[in-house]
This record gives sequence, structure tokens and C-alpha cells, in this order.
Amino acid sequence: SSSSDEVIRKRLLIDGDGAGDDRRINLLVKSFIKWCNSGSQEEGYLQYQRMLSTLSQCEFSMGKTLLVYDMNLREMENYEKIYKDIGKHEKIIAAAHEKISECKKQILQAKRIRKNRQEYDALAKVIQHHPDRHETLKQLEALGKELQNLSHIKENVEDKLELRRKQFHVLLSTIHELQQTLENDEKLSEAEESQETQMEAEAKQ
Repeated sequence: SSSSDEVIRKRLLIDGDGAGDDRRINLLVKSFIKWCNSGSQEEGYLQYQRMLSTLSQCEFSMGKTLLVYDMNLREMENYEKIYKDIGKHEKIIAAAHEKISECKKQILQAKRIRKNRQEYDALAKVIQHHPDRHETLKQLEALGKELQNLSHIKENVEDKLELRRKQFHVLLSTIHELQQTLENDEKLSEAEESQETQMEAEAKQ
């Protein structure tokens, strides 16, 4: 019912984290009243010790609450940092995809260079059978220079492709380590919550 919900809501507001603080405060007030109305010194000393004990329990509960609060703040800051790191890695992945696309284009260019080289080799064999043609020799010389230039381009493309492969491998390894860290943090948080639940259950006993 709505009245029961209101009672529970007020109890939680008074009780803080539900660890029995309202009960301790009520007990402290009762002990104080009994201490004020104690008839003998022995009874007064007993009530005084009870008040000290209750105060110690309240201080302990408050300290535990503050520790949990600080821990939650640190955890929230840690998750914010992880979120920012994930954003950075997403940008790195997008850049890596662009590099891969560029490398594919370079591979196609290298294949065309290889095909041209094969054609140049075939032409060179034909020219060797007709060494008396001066113009053909000039063309062969020009083709040889162009072939050399294309070979350098091919080597550069292959070097860039190998570098991109290594960079992408490092990127994948970093992402895997980040995922493993997130999973470990989540397991640690679950273990700490389970331990705190057990401690609260023991405190209520």
C-alpha cells in the first residue's frame, strides 16, 4: 500500500544506507534517558558504557559509509577515464581502416607495376633480337629507366604495407588488453559488493 511505501521511504531516509543507524540513535536516546534517571552509580555507569558503545557503532557506520562514498567517486572517475580512452581507440580504429583502404589501393598499383614489368621484360627480349635498330635501343633504355623507377615505387609500397600491418596488429592487441582490464574491473567490483553485503548482514546480526 501507499502508506507502507511512505513508511519504508521515511525509514530509509532516516536510516541512511539501511545499516540500522536509526535503531542505534533510538537506543542512544533511551540509554541517555535511563542514565539521567539512574538511581544508583552502578546503573548510571552501565548506561554510560552503553551510550559509548552505541556512539562507537554510529561512528563506525559513518566511517564505512564515507569509505564507500569515496570508493564510488574513484570508480566513477575511473569509468570516465575508460570511456574517454575508448573514444580515442575508436578514432584510432577509424584511422586504421582508412590506412587499410589506402594500402589496398597501393597493392593494386603494385600489381599493375608487376604486370608492366613483365611486359617490359618481354619487349626487352624482342629488342635484343634486333640490336641494329638505333631507335629501338633508345626505347629500351628509356623503358629500363622507367622500370627501375617503378621498382623503387613497388618497394616503397610494400614497405608501407608491412608497416601498416604491424601498426594494425599493435592496435588490436591494445584493444584486447583494454577489454580484459574492463572485465577484471567489473569482476573486482562484483566481489567488493558481495563482501560488503556479507559484512552488512553480519552487522545486523
